[in-house]
Amino acid sequence: MSRRYRIPSVLLLLGTGMLLRQLADYTGFQIPLQNRLLPVLGTLGLILIVLEGALELELSPDRLPLVRRAFRATVLTIVVSTLAIGLFLSQWLQQPLVNGILAAVPFSVISSAVAIPSVRIFPAFSREFVIYESSLSDIIGVMVFNFIIYNIPGGWWSMLAFVKDTAIMCGLSVVCCFLLLYLISKISHPVKYFPIVASLVLFYAIGKLYHLSSLLLVLVFGLFMNNTELFVRGRLKRLLHNELFEQELTQIKNLTGETAFLVRTFFFLLFGYVTDLPSLFDTTALLGSLGLITIIFSLRFFLFRTLGDRRLFAVIPVAPRGLITVLLFLSIPGSLRLKGLPPGMLMLTVILSVLMMTGGMLHYHWQTGKPLEPKL
Repeated sequence: MSRRYRIPSVLLLLGTGMLLRQLADYTGFQIPLQNRLLPVLGTLGLILIVLEGALELELSPDRLPLVRRAFRATVLTIVVSTLAIGLFLSQWLQQPLVNGILAAVPFSVISSAVAIPSVRIFPAFSREFVIYESSLSDIIGVMVFNFIIYNIPGGWWSMLAFVKDTAIMCGLSVVCCFLLLYLISKISHPVKYFPIVASLVLFYAIGKLYHLSSLLLVLVFGLFMNNTELFVRGRLKRLLHNELFEQELTQIKNLTGETAFLVRTFFFLLFGYVTDLPSLFDTTALLGSLGLITIIFSLRFFLFRTLGDRRLFAVIPVAPRGLITVLLFLSIPGSLRLKGLPPGMLMLTVILSVLMMTGGMLHYHWQTGKPLEPKL
């Protein structure tokens, strides 16, 4: 249906979840622990999506300008959007600015769960930029979110602690990557990829307990796996059997891609299921969502115009909000939540941002004539 009618699969899944909720209410059936399942599925999906994107990235000197450009665009987008949206929310709802900024972070992060699978029709340069940008957006967004929650009362000392924790996580990521690569080279059992992914999730959970940027580990591991020839050299090459990784990389990519697809599917179905349908028709929620969308895409338009690279103009509308937005928003502590925020505003912002992306892809399709094959 998505390919035939050119409707994003995310919207189809959300709509299906809403219909299932109506059917469940009619029959009296209820999904148990739905509010606990949603964050779990979201976290697993986030890990797998970042890993899937990292496994597609090749590191080489000629790609360094693209990486720097994506990093610069990501940082500027998150910082400026967070400040603008935070100021808008705090003034609109008459709430403290800190609460508004914390609530603005989820709305400032591009969802790689939606963006990466949706750019298949773009040229390699634009496609790789979106993969880098959305993956970095997830990681930097989570880092900023955690910093505001756990460190903002500490002032400058918190800034130093944040830099220290990030450096520690970078070092631990490298160590964990070599450990996981060693396990892959030594495990001879036919079932070994799911245990490796499970170990990656374990390391992620341990990092989360200490408020570290665990997504950095996932990104580094994916980059290691897809670029072992850059990191595994000399004696390490004899120890880790670099040629083995190159032979099995395709299987790892297939496993990660299919598992990520499965988790994403159930996440968006469940998110649609738990959504209160009448809240989507609230005029206040709709106006607030339109205000957020206007801020997000206006800032993005001016930012990409300043970059001056015409090859990236086509990806300006590719800034969907989705899994990471929902996951971070649900993680805001009760004491720091914005009071008076319409409950349907989160879902409406996700839907409108996906519709903006769809419109941009259709425009690109009409301009270039390339076949449009929307995927989840």
